[in-house]
Amino acid sequence: MRVGLIGCGAIAEKHAQAYRNIGFQLVVVTDNREERGRQFAQQWGAEYVRSYQEVCRHPEVDYIDVCTFPDFRLQPLKVAADAGKHVQVQKPIATDLQTAMGMVRYCRRAGVLLNVVSQKRFDDPIQFLSRAIPAGRLGTILQADAYVKWYRTTEYYSRPIKGSWATEGGGALINQAIHQVDMLLFLIGRVKELFGYWQLGALHSIESEDVVNAVLRFANGATGVIQASTAFWPGYPERLEIHGTKGTAIVAGDKLVAWDVESDEGEPPPLSTAVQSGSSDPMAIGITAFERQFLEFADAIRNKRRPLTSGEEGYRALEVVVSVYKSCREGRKVVLEDEVI
Repeated sequence: MRVGLIGCGAIAEKHAQAYRNIGFQLVVVTDNREERGRQFAQQWGAEYVRSYQEVCRHPEVDYIDVCTFPDFRLQPLKVAADAGKHVQVQKPIATDLQTAMGMVRYCRRAGVLLNVVSQKRFDDPIQFLSRAIPAGRLGTILQADAYVKWYRTTEYYSRPIKGSWATEGGGALINQAIHQVDMLLFLIGRVKELFGYWQLGALHSIESEDVVNAVLRFANGATGVIQASTAFWPGYPERLEIHGTKGTAIVAGDKLVAWDVESDEGEPPPLSTAVQSGSSDPMAIGITAFERQFLEFADAIRNKRRPLTSGEEGYRALEVVVSVYKSCREGRKVVLEDEVI
């Protein structure tokens, strides 16, 4: 696969490294800071161009990888889709549902694929649970919880755009914990209703939340909790805890640390305690899951099928996030619409 990349910040480094590892060619890049973009292009052997339009229309590119802040998604997507290029965007898919819906529908009309970087789905324990839960090994799911008790420094939020509603769409939930939201939806299914409380700027000088809690009811009847923060020093590995009538599974960071299931048979669980997490360092994350997601997207392109982390999936994760925010603002339960997108 040949890739054009827009935005050469920290996460783009992870993408570029993953591309090199799996043999994808990073053809062309751009960045709104020319010096950074040129250095990035030289480091990874790509061409630098001055505009995102040039990247999107480049004749030697199979898909466009958008690694910008989430308020800048629809603009390059339209140019790329009009040029017949498939599109991949960093999470979250957008800052609001209207834009996210527009992105999904625009790509659909153009006949190109839209992929959202939700690489945590490709971690070994999540892939294992995606097989074990439907097979009934945990029984009926009663409770599914996500805890993201992380820490970010004052320096992390030093730029005014960090933690802003306009540019990032919010704080700890949309930026850090959206991976856990996505995994809950992937493993347990649609959220039917929820209620949330937040603390805005509890520790950091930001306008959005750095502490938030939500209680969920899933469409299948299970209940759950999401706790997300970037204010809890020194930061602790994120956790998923899934409880069924036959037992419990716990994922910490990128590892399955507990599989307590009575009379269990079948595929051995990939238990491990060597946990890797971005709990206190945003870049302390592995590359393998990125590699797996990019390979899966390439396979979807070749076989003309919807990718596992499609735009529709990105929309559903964002829907939960903005519904939590709505509940926090209005002090009431929010019922999520069962909308077909």
